[in-house]
Amino acid sequence: MRKENVLFFVLTLFCLNSCAQEIPNKIDQIGAAVMAAPEDSRAGAAVLGYDSKGNMVNLRKGTNELICLTDDPNNPGFSVACYHKDLEPFMARGRALRKEGKSSSDIFDIREAEAKSGKLKMPDHPATLHVLSGPDGKYDSATGEVTGANYRYVVYIPFATAESTGLPVKPTVPGGPWIMNPGTHRAHIMISPPPKN
Repeated sequence: MRKENVLFFVLTLFCLNSCAQEIPNKIDQIGAAVMAAPEDSRAGAAVLGYDSKGNMVNLRKGTNELICLTDDPNNPGFSVACYHKDLEPFMARGRALRKEGKSSSDIFDIREAEAKSGKLKMPDHPATLHVLSGPDGKYDSATGEVTGANYRYVVYIPFATAESTGLPVKPTVPGGPWIMNPGTHRAHIMISPPPKN
């Protein structure tokens, strides 16, 4: 075997052993996940995270209306989210379809058809998703704080339109609200406050 091939083989083995993202412990996963929730809702939120094999599992049962997702260690950057429990059928269906290898456009089309047929239950009221994310975001378990991440709010209002809400289809000011995917099951108000300096 040539020297270059041996070196490549050794580096590949090293990376397989040491480059894989380590899954944080349950306490840190919960601590990070609930940072996306409003402060007064954090203690009672349910939390979904990952077991030692990387499978999504329930880390904590909830006592209020929110379900939080911890950061996926296999994705670049940092992203945690909390959403109203009535969005769980929509979110769970998306996770299942992604696990099947479906593309984003396939997932949209499948959920659209299922929502229109009544097979997929969508909320009959506005329901919010809170996202805290950033390419350099990081959760500090010692302080319980997240740095390098910004908030984004998504208010799902299935099948709403610009006409039914009075919202524009793109932001008119930086971070201003607008409606995305109007007229579909995934219609939602986007609110992305500008990053703090």
